[in-house]
Amino acid sequence: MQNMTPQEVFEYKQRWKPGHTVRLHSDLVDRGKTWCRRQLERHQWSMTEWTDVYEHTFHFENETVAQNFKMEMQGNDNQ
Repeated sequence: MQNMTPQEVFEYKQRWKPGHTVRLHSDLVDRGKTWCRRQLERHQWSMTEWTDVYEHTFHFENETVAQNFKMEMQGNDNQ
C-alpha cells in the first residue's frame, strides 16, 4: 500500500479506526512517533493528541503491532 496519496491514507484509516489503542504520556510522544515512523507505514497508525491530561492515544490497525508498541514504551508511560 505504498505510494498512497494523503487522501487515500485518510480514507483507509477511517475504515479501521479507532483500531487498537495505546495511551501514552505526553512526555513520550516524540519517542512514540519515532517508533511508528520507523516500524510502520503511515496508513497503519494514527495518533490523537490530548485525549486526557498529559496523554495522547496511538491507534493501530493491527493488534500485534499495538502490543509491540505498548511493550516498547512500557515502563516509560503513566497508564
